[in-house]
Amino acid sequence: MLTRNYNVVSVMSGTSLDGIDVLYSKYVYTNRWKFEILKFETISYSEEWKQILKTLTQFSKSDLKQVDNDYSKLLASEISTFIRSNNIQDIDFVASHGHTALHNPKEGYTYQIGNQQILADVLKLKIICDFRVQDVQLGGQGAPLVPIGDKLLFSDYHYCINLGGFANISFENNNQRIAFDICPINIILNYYVAKLGFDYDDKGNIAKSGTVNNTLLEELDNLEFYNLKAPKSLSLEWVENVVFPIIESYNLEVKDILKTVVEHAAIQIAKCLNLKQSKVLITGGGAYNLFLIERLSTLSITTIIIPNSTIVEYKEALIFGLLGVLKYRNEVNCLMSVTGASKNHSSGQIFYP
Repeated sequence: MLTRNYNVVSVMSGTSLDGIDVLYSKYVYTNRWKFEILKFETISYSEEWKQILKTLTQFSKSDLKQVDNDYSKLLASEISTFIRSNNIQDIDFVASHGHTALHNPKEGYTYQIGNQQILADVLKLKIICDFRVQDVQLGGQGAPLVPIGDKLLFSDYHYCINLGGFANISFENNNQRIAFDICPINIILNYYVAKLGFDYDDKGNIAKSGTVNNTLLEELDNLEFYNLKAPKSLSLEWVENVVFPIIESYNLEVKDILKTVVEHAAIQIAKCLNLKQSKVLITGGGAYNLFLIERLSTLSITTIIIPNSTIVEYKEALIFGLLGVLKYRNEVNCLMSVTGASKNHSSGQIFYP
């Protein structure tokens, strides 16, 4: 077994469109993996980029290619600025997730923009990226990919839940890592709260002031997705085609939509937490939605733990750095028990300057 320190810049952009998370971390393997986060920053998107990223599913193939080129240049520029402004000297490589444009594993494709050779050329560094495509080619969902990091870096917790655009979960069951997307969360909350002129519902206060619409709640709780067995994953396309039309048909006030969606998410998440006295690590922007956490604590039999804000906000970027390290070492970074691929494998592309 190779033993080494790895100094990695990792980059992640999620469906919530909070911005580009950039992290500089050290990963060390002795008898288990350990990490230290050294520098971090979230770079907000311009309004123009937010608009583009919101509507990626509507672009033609050739237009999407152009967006990919432009986004790759944006990433190269922002990563370069991050390295320079933090005076970072020692970098083994950059591990980048890019931004998901299209994700339809059933049809055999997933497409993340920002995974191009130009990153290596501009930064003069090795780039390890495009972690999802190979998994879909092997019959997997291409998601979620974070559970290998939960297993290797956060094994003290029975459950790891990330509350981002979607809520997802990972846990050990009979010595196998199980993981799946639970339900949409911030992707819906942020969409509706934007109609009131806000980027997000601070602490969940607007949702808290609303009223649950029980008919809508029941319709959401009965969506076909919730009866599917894992592995399973959700996409922006599914939310646009299935969930938004249902919510729109009720013609509700925004605060009532928010409260109903929070209740729906809390119910679906609590259903997954069935080990008494177990510890649940909650990360992602939704960890700051105190109303959601309050509802989840009420409905669940577990102990909810919210770590320090760096882990809350940067855990996914941290784990994509680890995926890069594992790829670099040619070790498994995608688990068939999680994605449904035909085998465990080491996924990602490596670009050289």
